[in-house]
Amino acid sequence: MPIVVIANPKGGVGKSTLATNVAGYFANQGHSVMLGDVDRQQSSRLWLGLRPEAAKPIAAWDVQRDFIVRPPKGTTHVVLDTAAGLHGTRLREVMRLADKVLVPVQPSIFDIYATREFLDKVAELRSGEPRDIGIVGMRVDERTLSADQLRQFVEGLHLPVLGMLRPTQNYVHLAARGLTLFDIAPGRVARDLAQWRGICDWLDQ
Repeated sequence: MPIVVIANPKGGVGKSTLATNVAGYFANQGHSVMLGDVDRQQSSRLWLGLRPEAAKPIAAWDVQRDFIVRPPKGTTHVVLDTAAGLHGTRLREVMRLADKVLVPVQPSIFDIYATREFLDKVAELRSGEPRDIGIVGMRVDERTLSADQLRQFVEGLHLPVLGMLRPTQNYVHLAARGLTLFDIAPGRVARDLAQWRGICDWLDQ
């Protein structure tokens, strides 16, 4: 049972967007999926409450009180959305649970510097398993200087850059309905799904 952790120490980088869409991808592959949320804002739990009955089911994993406990039997895939500022004991416990770690990064100098230190700590806690850590650029406009800065940053990480997701209202509108890119007709979000190919391939490994 793979547990995919979405983590970054900085708030507002797109962790919940990434977490809900990863859960939506797994659910639409026919897996029994649970989505946990250890962020005090509980954005992913709110999103689950908006999810329509007709959509592929995603169960809530109540990890707020004791997220060390393994998910219940019958679950095949777990996605864990984490809080900004994750560090110390909580970070160690989350990394102990994780089979894969997805780190969303926005193309700003502040996000880049915060993420650099965090990635060093994650690599240390995971005892040299960098193949299970993936980077995803969030809200990246390829035409901007900040996008160039992000590309330069990730080139020096020696970690896989799984995708660069564009700034689009598709994520906003779908989230407001408890949906993901993978819940609607592919033709409506073809450009965005193309940006997810590398992420999906990595998740399936």
